[in-house]
Amino acid sequence: MIQIVTKYLKLKTKGCGDLVDITSDIRNILSNLGFKAGLVNVFVVGSTAAITSFEYEPGLVKDMRNIYEKIAPRDNKYCHDETWNDANGFSHVRAALQGAALTIPFEDACLLLGTWQQVVLAEFDTRARDRKVVLTFIAE
Repeated sequence: MIQIVTKYLKLKTKGCGDLVDITSDIRNILSNLGFKAGLVNVFVVGSTAAITSFEYEPGLVKDMRNIYEKIAPRDNKYCHDETWNDANGFSHVRAALQGAALTIPFEDACLLLGTWQQVVLAEFDTRARDRKVVLTFIAE
């Protein structure tokens, strides 16, 4: 029988450039569910944040911040800024390119991530935010 369980993470971010490792939070919830095998979909609510995975170490965190700035520089002109006058057009572009969700398989109640692979919430908005991450577990 297939089971679907939805759980939520609530996080406070520091604003643009904040990259938050949420791997242990997901693992803790999974271990408490008692599921053996399945999938977890990790989805951030909002259009100025994203979910990704990478090796969460200081050098790569810095590299990721630098590459986001090169891909969608904050000082570029964005038409979105003219619409709302909130100067976060770059935030929306970065989030759209990175994506709001990631699906991870698990087996024996363990996420099937690589040794150096963590799940990361990327905050792109210009200010600190309260973020909700939706975790949807699908298991047999």
